[in-house]
Amino acid sequence: MITIDPESPVPPFEQVRAEFARRIANRELAVGARLPTVRALAADLGLAVNTIARAYRELEEAGLIETRGRAGTVVSAAGERSRERALRAARSYALTVREVGLTAEEAGEIVRAALADQYHGEPA
Repeated sequence: MITIDPESPVPPFEQVRAEFARRIANRELAVGARLPTVRALAADLGLAVNTIARAYRELEEAGLIETRGRAGTVVSAAGERSRERALRAARSYALTVREVGLTAEEAGEIVRAALADQYHGEPA
């Protein structure tokens, strides 16, 4: 389901978190889809249970997944709302870009730099 790049400077928990977040955002994982247990995914990836638990905790804090006790961890309906929120923000940004006269290429560069800073702590 997920692969980890051991050579990446991105910590394994963040690789797991980002991959699940991407799949949820792309609707590859639908609302209600069940995720593997923390222990099972840790074993499959050869990672510590705490590493996967941290990724799941961050996904839950972001509203993308929810843990339902014995029923397991599933993709949350809030994840769809998060996608809609991002779309609204993107539309607002696009309007601002147009108003200030930036090109689409310039706007894309700004977004890539901001995302790189958020996800890696370094500019693109």
